[in-house]
Amino acid sequence: MTTTTYILLGGGFLLLIALIVAVVISLNSDREVQSRIDQFGPNLTPTKEDREAAKKNSQVMTAWLNDRVGKSSWGEGISRDLARADLKMTPGEFIALLIISSFGVAMLFWFIGGNSILFAALGAIVGFFIPRIYLNSQKSHRLVRFNEQLGDMLSLMVNGLRAGYSTMQAMESVSKELPAPISDEFRRVVLEMQLGVPMEQALANLLRRIPSEDLDLVITAINVQREVGGNLAEILDTISYTIRERVRIKGEIRVLTTQVMYSGRILALLPVALMGILYVLNRDYMMEFFKPANNATLPCGYMGLVCAGLLILAGYLTMQKIGQIEI
Repeated sequence: MTTTTYILLGGGFLLLIALIVAVVISLNSDREVQSRIDQFGPNLTPTKEDREAAKKNSQVMTAWLNDRVGKSSWGEGISRDLARADLKMTPGEFIALLIISSFGVAMLFWFIGGNSILFAALGAIVGFFIPRIYLNSQKSHRLVRFNEQLGDMLSLMVNGLRAGYSTMQAMESVSKELPAPISDEFRRVVLEMQLGVPMEQALANLLRRIPSEDLDLVITAINVQREVGGNLAEILDTISYTIRERVRIKGEIRVLTTQVMYSGRILALLPVALMGILYVLNRDYMMEFFKPANNATLPCGYMGLVCAGLLILAGYLTMQKIGQIEI
């Protein structure tokens, strides 16, 4: 290998190390501050030293990005997705993660593909989407866990209200008795209300972090009861039965459609993976796609690859649509 190759490989290795360090710092800094809060109880807010330490750690590599992305619509969308996935990162840190991942995977593909710029470009695209795929996966899994715990949360709130608790005390019991993620979310709701945030706004913030239709129904019932009165325990008891049945039906449907969903993903990725393996093992054979035929200005392989890509995309979307059943 030439000197340029060693330099590029070294740069890619350093980028991967920086990626790991950035993720560890960003995740540990905010969690350390949160653990300090939990040690002193729910009535205390972070100290000035804690806020400054978290701010300093989170802006080691992303201060410039945070200043320019934080107030944009794209930054707001990333911040909302990070909150829903419970990832302790800022939008600037996540964008830096996307950039580092793109460069790192591009270097890896460039080395595997035999110094091919085409392979490096493909690796950059793949690396750009890897953090986003992980973010969406964490977000969906957390939402499923939250919905599965919602029935138990309602039962606990109903028992607390019937025992004489206020709505806020019932929510606080949920934050203490139930496991994560529902306990973490309601602990944050209680903290916001103790800091002076109105209950309607605190519940709206909860719905922003957890975009659940069942949770929306519960929050609507609580807000309506606060405005017009009524027996909140009876209302939540009725809603609890409905939500439990919906969760049960969704679980059965998810089991029945899992095979279709994963089959669509595997069948869509299989041709791309096979093409990459053949390119590495027998590059001359794959390059026939990009050689023009006799008296032709445009290689016929381009048209074949475009048609194949469209058919793969259509098949994937069709199988995903079949597996999506609205309740």
